Amino acid sequence: MRELMPLAEKIGAALKARKETIAVAESSAGGLVSAALLAVPGASAYFIGGGVFYTRQSILALKDTREDLFSGIRGGTEAWARMMARTLRGRCGADWGVGESGAAGPTGNRYGDPAGHACIVVTGRVERSIALDTGSNDRIVNMYAFAGAALKLLAESLENR
Repeated sequence: MRELMPLAEKIGAALKARKETIAVAESSAGGLVSAALLAVPGASAYFIGGGVFYTRQSILALKDTREDLFSGIRGGTEAWARMMARTLRGRCGADWGVGESGAAGPTGNRYGDPAGHACIVVTGRVERSIALDTGSNDRIVNMYAFAGAALKLLAESLENR
């Protein structure tokens, strides 16, 4: 977790200074993005909520969420991560949303993406996305890589807004 803290602290300071808020929808990062943001003292000023949405069932548990939300998209894609970021941001009423979906490993996901693959989307005043392929099948290494990439994309998005 310590390696994620410099970016999380930078993000927390920027969000607090702007009086902006964030919601995080994670899958393969397993809550590490949220944990890093929440480890920053004063996180209650900017962190509205987050969740690890590992299955469709968990997403469907969100208020006013129906199967048609998934129409034509699948997990592990930019479209899926965007849908998650926008959905949780909207449900929480946050200024910013982060969505992440991928395959941590040691095997790929059921859609054919290899271990180490993730897509991350930040949505807010700007919307940016990245696809990440670590080339590793080490689950823990990948989870931290996905979380670090999400925090980096968020920090860059806050700088460039």
